[in-house]
Amino acid sequence: MADEIFRDRRLAALYDPLDPDRSDLDAYLLLAERFGATKVLDIGCGTGVFALLLAERGVDVVGVDPSGSSLDVARAKPGADRVRWIHGDATALPPLRVDLVTMTANVAQAIVDPEGWRRTLAGAYAALRPGGRLVFETRDPARRAWEAWNREKSYKVTEVPEIPEIPEIPEIGRVESWVELIEVVGPLVTFRWHYVFDGVDTAVTSDSTLRFRERHEIEADLTAHGYVLEAVRDAPDRPGKEFVFVASRPPAV
Repeated sequence: MADEIFRDRRLAALYDPLDPDRSDLDAYLLLAERFGATKVLDIGCGTGVFALLLAERGVDVVGVDPSGSSLDVARAKPGADRVRWIHGDATALPPLRVDLVTMTANVAQAIVDPEGWRRTLAGAYAALRPGGRLVFETRDPARRAWEAWNREKSYKVTEVPEIPEIPEIPEIGRVESWVELIEVVGPLVTFRWHYVFDGVDTAVTSDSTLRFRERHEIEADLTAHGYVLEAVRDAPDRPGKEFVFVASRPPAV
């Protein structure tokens, strides 16, 4: 199930304005080019930023996401007709044969249920052509990223302009936002985002949980699902803080 920030239409529309720097996607674009990927499945595509960047480059893209509100934002963007959008997840996809499957940003960690994670890896494998690759990132638990998830280190004020792609959402204006750590239970970290809008005294909140998997655990999961692990790389935008996994479906014999 999608988190509140992705289910609530107003919060989904705010997702891009509140996080405009998506330079984290540059590494994925470079990998897609390096692998010669002409067909890509983007799992957890959200508001479609990465899918649309690929489509602009002539890539045939399928974007899948469990949040209807996020997909509404994606479908309203210029060039959205070049992407095939699917409301759902990787556990129930139509037949595909893509060169590359991606899970950018928090997508892999947001799949907290072990069975859901296994089914996602299986769904991605089934969607890949023989020799195709799966690429995703996840934070290194040893770096304890959640220790910085507090108001003092995350508070910001953003002026959000009118969102012309979604005219039914009125001009939002000034938005205050910050994150609050709720609890850490084993590998599960739950946190709450707060949003305060102009003229509104009560904050809108959105709770999320991420699973911080160990590197050896992910490697074992990939192997168990038939992948060949090609590389575990450092995330260029967060050096020393994240792992980027590159795995492939073995070529047909």
